[in-house]
Amino acid sequence: AHLTVYGSDYNTHDGTGVRDYIHVVDLAKGHVAAISYLMANKGEGVFNLGTGTGYSVLDMVTAFEQANNIAVPYEIAPRRPGDLAVCYADPAKSKAVLGWEAARDQTDMCRDTWAWQSKNPMGYGE
Repeated sequence: AHLTVYGSDYNTHDGTGVRDYIHVVDLAKGHVAAISYLMANKGEGVFNLGTGTGYSVLDMVTAFEQANNIAVPYEIAPRRPGDLAVCYADPAKSKAVLGWEAARDQTDMCRDTWAWQSKNPMGYGE
């Protein structure tokens, strides 16, 4: 019935948590790049797959509403223990070593999420 937004009193521009949201296709391509790297190099590698840009929860609500021309009802709930105010990736190493960077923006994420969910209201099913 509504989105629950956990916390509205963080030290951010609108009080909600800031995260590095990423398009699922960019994330999948990042995993492919990392696997290719690991197949060609001995040892292990650690890479941040993100956009390097943080958006607040309410930034995402607004972007989702604008990209899809719909209203997103939400309610503010108390913070969850352990949640950080701001957390986003530094993808510089992924770009330099893997040749990977996120190509899709906030509007793409919101539009494509709604398109998929609208076509699959029950998710993947069984």
